[in-house]
Amino acid sequence: MMEDADLDQTVVKHAEDTDLHLNQTRWWVASAALPMVAGTLGPVASAFSICALVKPWRQHILPNSDVTKAVFIHDPSWLLAINAVQLVIAVVANFFLLLNMTKRVRFSIAQPITIVGWYISAILLISLCATASGPLLLHPEIEYVWSQAFYYGLFAAIIYFIVASLMVITVWGAQLGHYPRDFELTMSQRTLMLQTISFLTYLLVGALVFSHVEGWLYLDAVYWADVTLFTIGLGDVPLQTKLGRGLMIPYALIGITTLGLVIGSIRSLMLDRGKSRLDARMLEKKRRRIVRRLMGSSKGEVLGPVGGKEAGPHPESESHGSAKGPNKAELERRQKEFQLMRKIQDQTSKRRRWTAMAVSTTTWAILWLVGAKIFQVSEAPYQGWSYFDGIYFSFQAMTTIGYGDMTPVSNAAKAFLVFWSFLALPTLTILISNAGDTVVKGVRDTTMLLGNITILPGERGYRMDIKHFLSRLSFGVLFSEDAIQESPPGFLGAAQPHSDDDEDEDIDEDEDGEGVESARGDFTSQNNKGQGPCRDALSSQDPSSADSNGSHLRRLISSKMNAIRRNAGQYEKEKIEQTSKTSVPDHLPETGATYRLVLIDEIRRVSKHLQHSPQRRYTYKEWAWYLKLIGEDESDKSTHGTPIKDPQSAKDQEKPRQPGGHGDKVDERPKWSWVGYRSPLMDTRDEAEWILDKLTRKLQEELQAAVQEKAAEDGAGSVDDMERRGRAGS
Repeated sequence: MMEDADLDQTVVKHAEDTDLHLNQTRWWVASAALPMVAGTLGPVASAFSICALVKPWRQHILPNSDVTKAVFIHDPSWLLAINAVQLVIAVVANFFLLLNMTKRVRFSIAQPITIVGWYISAILLISLCATASGPLLLHPEIEYVWSQAFYYGLFAAIIYFIVASLMVITVWGAQLGHYPRDFELTMSQRTLMLQTISFLTYLLVGALVFSHVEGWLYLDAVYWADVTLFTIGLGDVPLQTKLGRGLMIPYALIGITTLGLVIGSIRSLMLDRGKSRLDARMLEKKRRRIVRRLMGSSKGEVLGPVGGKEAGPHPESESHGSAKGPNKAELERRQKEFQLMRKIQDQTSKRRRWTAMAVSTTTWAILWLVGAKIFQVSEAPYQGWSYFDGIYFSFQAMTTIGYGDMTPVSNAAKAFLVFWSFLALPTLTILISNAGDTVVKGVRDTTMLLGNITILPGERGYRMDIKHFLSRLSFGVLFSEDAIQESPPGFLGAAQPHSDDDEDEDIDEDEDGEGVESARGDFTSQNNKGQGPCRDALSSQDPSSADSNGSHLRRLISSKMNAIRRNAGQYEKEKIEQTSKTSVPDHLPETGATYRLVLIDEIRRVSKHLQHSPQRRYTYKEWAWYLKLIGEDESDKSTHGTPIKDPQSAKDQEKPRQPGGHGDKVDERPKWSWVGYRSPLMDTRDEAEWILDKLTRKLQEELQAAVQEKAAEDGAGSVDDMERRGRAGS
């Protein structure tokens, strides 16, 4: 059994977790995204360092020959030694970063080693590249060129410097206390790192095998392997042997599959995790702007409780059914506030999608156009490429069309194509995904909308589809959201036809599940009315003895299920009439056993919503029902407040919410608003996850109270027995 102190600490910790969007979303890039990028690009830099070490850095183009037949010039021994040392240092730095992310080595030890190691490798490689392009440069320059190994060393130096700088930002944020020093990597993040290392190892080892089979230079084999696994297929380095052609089939099949997994992991992390954090940050900014604008206008009354501040705490009684009658004015105001927050969410989500589309399009365009320029400059001395030729070739390579009519021959262009492909193709994948969320989604929604109002009416009905169409066309002027009625929550909504969004979420084809849903509704309605055998039977039971009478309760539920099936038509009619009179249930079950049964049933329903994609969004009536279940009455304005303009300053002044009745602690319920920073809609979790967490906590409290009550009764009975035995003995 959980102790009271443990329960209090759990609730306080959860109250602190709900404020994550105020601080950690700002630093999510530094705490999670930058280490992930560094952990992914670090092995890429090490792979390029290996390529920079295997061959000399200079080549001589013989007379009456071309650059493809240039011979190597041996490098000084000190250059090879320094190059080997920087590779060892870089590998050690990568290894310590991996150990830190897997929590094998402490942050304070691993990060200095990683950052210093990468900076040393970058400085050494930059120094070697400067030396090779200066004192080691031979004349005439037209006959002496840098090899692919030189360019791989240059690219490795750039990547080392970038990832080391990214880790400096991460350490700086941790030192300021904005996030923990330990990396909390998810399984997908660890998988991405391992997939990247596996793919690079597979590419380099495969290049080594094919270089021996086909008699190629190793770096030419690396270029061929990159063009093959990225499905560019230029055809400028063809396979000549039957053994090579036979090995290519399994090599390409495994490599392309591995690359697809890597790109899929990058897309998932950038679009899914990045989307949620970016959404939370943009939502907070949008919410603050709306609150400031409304509070400075005549429409600010929608943000404050009806009648001003409510004196006195939230009323609670020992009975679950002793709630006051609903304050309809306050309930309507809260519904408007909820709808305002929904509009803020929708506008923020739309802006985030188009922002992501703009960023990915800009990044893709930069890689395309800048890459085209680099290809043009590299190939101009040998093939006379113009900038348009560079644009044409880079577009072929980025989209993996690969006609093969234009191929690079220079060392710089070949090495750059390998480096560039690691950035360009994942960027194109993310661009296509973002286009699916914006442009493609808009075309699809428009097509479905036109079909619903013409030849393919939807399940909502022709009139409802027309209202939705006119509302979207007029931006809500002709038909507001209030005119389009939403389904009521729980058992009340089961009696009405559902919309497209709710139908597949609330219908349970399982016969037993349907019976429990109906039985729950009849339980609550009978208890509210104070009629029927269900209430009498349950009221006569002791809540603490619910387990011993479980079979009786199940038989009672079964009988009510049969009665409901026999009177299905009348049952639906009564529920629709009840829905037309009130927006949420007036009362909760009066007995503890029935209340816990309703909690368990709702937990089962909400658990199914966790599997929905996209995530389940609840209506206001559903939220009002679930909040009432956990002790928050939407019609009671004692816990309703005006949203705070600056939550950062107010957060330090407010005390966390404490469960009442334990020691010196007072049940302090902070006033909250649907458009405030304490709003459930501002939480970083899904709505179903938030509701499920609250319902399970409430059920835990109820069960704990029942156990304590039972223990107290047993203790009192033991004392009475001892007193009776004492009197009998005397």
